[in-house]
Amino acid sequence: MAKISTKTLQDLEFNTVLQQLSVRCNTELGKENVLNVSPIASKEELMATLGQTSEYLSSFSNDNTIPNHGFDAITHELKLMRIENTTLEIGGFRRITTICNTVATHIKFFTKFKAYYPLLLKLTESITYHPEIAKSIDIVIDKFGEIKNTASPDLQDIRSQMSVVKVKINQSFASALTTYQAADLLDEIKESVVDNRRVLAVKSMYRKKIKGSVMGSSKTGSIVYIEPEATLRYSRELNNLEFEEREEIQKILKDLTNKTRPFATHLYDYQNFLAYMDITAAKAKYALEMDALLPEITEKRELYLRDAYHPLLFLNNKYKKEKTYPQTITLHPENRIIVISGPNAGGKSITLKTIGLLQLMLQSGLLIPVHERSKVCLFDNILTDIGDNQSIENHLSTYSYRLKNMNNFLRKCNDKTLFLIDEFGTGSDPELGGALAETFLEVFYERGAYGVITTHYSNLKLLANELPHVTNANMLFDGKSLEPTFQLVLGQAGSSFTFEVAQKNGIPYSLINKAKRKIERGKVRFDATIAKLQKERSKMEKTGSKLQEEESKARIEAQKLEDLNSRIKSKLENYQELYDHNQRMIYLGNKLNTAAEKYFQDKKRRPLVSELLKIVETENSKRKKQSPKEIKVQREKKAKVEQDVIKKVEVIREKKKVEKTKAEVKEKNKPRPIFKIGDRVRMVDGKAVGTIDNLEKNKAIVNYGIFTTNVNVDQLELVKAAKKK
Repeated sequence: MAKISTKTLQDLEFNTVLQQLSVRCNTELGKENVLNVSPIASKEELMATLGQTSEYLSSFSNDNTIPNHGFDAITHELKLMRIENTTLEIGGFRRITTICNTVATHIKFFTKFKAYYPLLLKLTESITYHPEIAKSIDIVIDKFGEIKNTASPDLQDIRSQMSVVKVKINQSFASALTTYQAADLLDEIKESVVDNRRVLAVKSMYRKKIKGSVMGSSKTGSIVYIEPEATLRYSRELNNLEFEEREEIQKILKDLTNKTRPFATHLYDYQNFLAYMDITAAKAKYALEMDALLPEITEKRELYLRDAYHPLLFLNNKYKKEKTYPQTITLHPENRIIVISGPNAGGKSITLKTIGLLQLMLQSGLLIPVHERSKVCLFDNILTDIGDNQSIENHLSTYSYRLKNMNNFLRKCNDKTLFLIDEFGTGSDPELGGALAETFLEVFYERGAYGVITTHYSNLKLLANELPHVTNANMLFDGKSLEPTFQLVLGQAGSSFTFEVAQKNGIPYSLINKAKRKIERGKVRFDATIAKLQKERSKMEKTGSKLQEEESKARIEAQKLEDLNSRIKSKLENYQELYDHNQRMIYLGNKLNTAAEKYFQDKKRRPLVSELLKIVETENSKRKKQSPKEIKVQREKKAKVEQDVIKKVEVIREKKKVEKTKAEVKEKNKPRPIFKIGDRVRMVDGKAVGTIDNLEKNKAIVNYGIFTTNVNVDQLELVKAAKKK
């Protein structure tokens, strides 16, 4: 893909998007680097970048939160390491350690959750991590930023001597303090500290009675600060040792710098990785704020932006709590160019900018605010001519500048170009400028370019109707209220509503009529016809929408009636079967009752048995007798049904088993919460909720109100974290 020009980035306000991204970065290097984000030439690199941003966005909605990537830049330290015999400061080494540890944490995290973040894991795999960098620094510098005593044998020996001398200083000073205090030579405050040394607070009149070095006096001059002579000797010895300590520390830091220097390239990679993660996180936060996502990237020359929002307008309106109107735009081989017409302030330019900015953002690795079923293809070039391009520096008029820009279009335009032109052809004589614009449009069309233009020129609207792969479109405008609806409608040119808008803005009706008489009657009729058609289309769309709603309601009601009818019919059939069965039972019952009464009268068994056999044979003759073969087939069918049911049950059980295993693995991999005193918790698989009163090692005392219990923290799950004080 070709590099997209700076002019296009400026026309579409891409720099404003980068500024908004910069605000969402956590690190200074990230804020600086994100301003250099631009369209990515390599498709492979672009897809990886988009996928990484999408993965980071998903981390906001799952339990596997990506670790913090914050760091302080080591750019200065990396520059110093390029120069021989340089020595890094302790603060620089601490920053290097932080970067190394943060990178190690990210590598470990993405390796553990590779199923969730495969592309981010792949990014970490390109880094060669060297744990010895941080280890060598940790041997020398402690977590408080101090050089450890064990950093070298000489340092340990020097500090051991310093400790002995400090004890002697304290002992000699205490002895002098006791002596001179007993002699009542000291002020009430007794002692003070000057230049990190303990001194006696001597009354000014007794200064000559005390041997030692005068270190200063009070503002009033009533107190003189003296370091006793015995202490002074040890202080000089301590100064010498402190000098030796500084020399040894400098030597240690120089050796550590030389050990770290060979890893400078890797440290540069670590810093770039964390800065990249910061930019990726900023992109994900930006996407979250405007419900952006990654649409389908198609190889076909097709652009389908469904419910697309202009990002800057959407966020601005979101903060103001105002509504933003989405647009749906389609470009494909059968509809490559759209000519949008209609009144000013109807949303034409914002539609143009929405298409361009979303395409730029996507090709720069940012997610875009569109419907999930949107499709986007990639363009080698995006050419724009938007806004007033009058050039004062070059003494060019708007029209001259636009012609110069059109010449640039003619050089670069091909079948992999998206061009966006606002107010095409304006700036010159309407007829001549319109004719030239028409010629340019024909060239763009012949080269197979994709594009969207806005215009008021009738000849361009007519050309759009004549060319097979060009479509007229208009921004819907309410003819009664003369308010824009911000809806793009394909297939019909739009009226400029020139006189209607003028009337709404208070221009006298007499002047409007006079203006109408000054122009060709045919032009007024043509514009009026378009306006009328636009109004009719608006009415038809409203009517069509109502009819669709009514049809949908009628379809739902018909389905309800059909379902009700089916249920009633089924019930009637069941009732009929029940009625027939009951009637047959009553008939058989009557026959048996008659036979029983006759037997009761004459006590003759043979007629009774004969009558019963006759009844049974009559009933059996009504039943269909099955052959052994039919019975076998019926049994086989029954067995097959049973086997099918058993197989289905086994499949369902297996699925449930797999789902249960996945859930268990997910629960196992889920990071355990860090409990604090005051957290509301409950036992795993339990219902009762209690409050943590105390924590000690891996044990927690949980208060349930009525009683308390001591449990292992692994058996607890967090219900509600304690509020931060």
